[in-house]
Amino acid sequence: MSGFRHLGDSLVHQGYIWHVAVASFEAPDGTRFERDVVRSPGAVAAVPLIFDAEGNASVVMVRQYRGAYDAYVLEIPAGMRDVADEPTEVTAYRELVEEVGLSAGRLEPLTHFYPSAGMTDSVLHLFVATDLSVVPQELHGPEEQHLEVVHVPFAEAIEMIDRGEIRDAKSIIGLLLVERKLLRGDLGAGG
Repeated sequence: MSGFRHLGDSLVHQGYIWHVAVASFEAPDGTRFERDVVRSPGAVAAVPLIFDAEGNASVVMVRQYRGAYDAYVLEIPAGMRDVADEPTEVTAYRELVEEVGLSAGRLEPLTHFYPSAGMTDSVLHLFVATDLSVVPQELHGPEEQHLEVVHVPFAEAIEMIDRGEIRDAKSIIGLLLVERKLLRGDLGAGG
């Protein structure tokens, strides 16, 4: 499918990380139209897995305040790609240290996806983190200063999705993709 053309952007607001633009387009039939678009550098997120001696998995999550919803949200560690030209893997390692005080011995890409295709050009890169070791947290900003690190048995996290207790899209996607890997035997205490 082709025929649509992006004609340009008119900047409405330039924030620290995001920029809001009115983007102009032309449809295949020549019709011109505009859409509000949030321009974003993208983000990363990781599903940090810890295995006990019996091989049972738990996931490390954060419960933090999200102003857009005026609520605390339970989610996997994540962050913006706010360092120019930083590789996504490096950003994911950094976010794990900052938010949950964990260093990943292994970081495996799961997927990348469009978190809200109708309003932003953001791409979220998703990883699974294993072989974790504890390091000092490096919390930034008021939300992170007051976040709670939560260890959830992996099976319970999946049930929390089913019950509607985990609503964050990146967390749902990440947890369900990791569940598939666990069921196939692609992840475990040794690998």
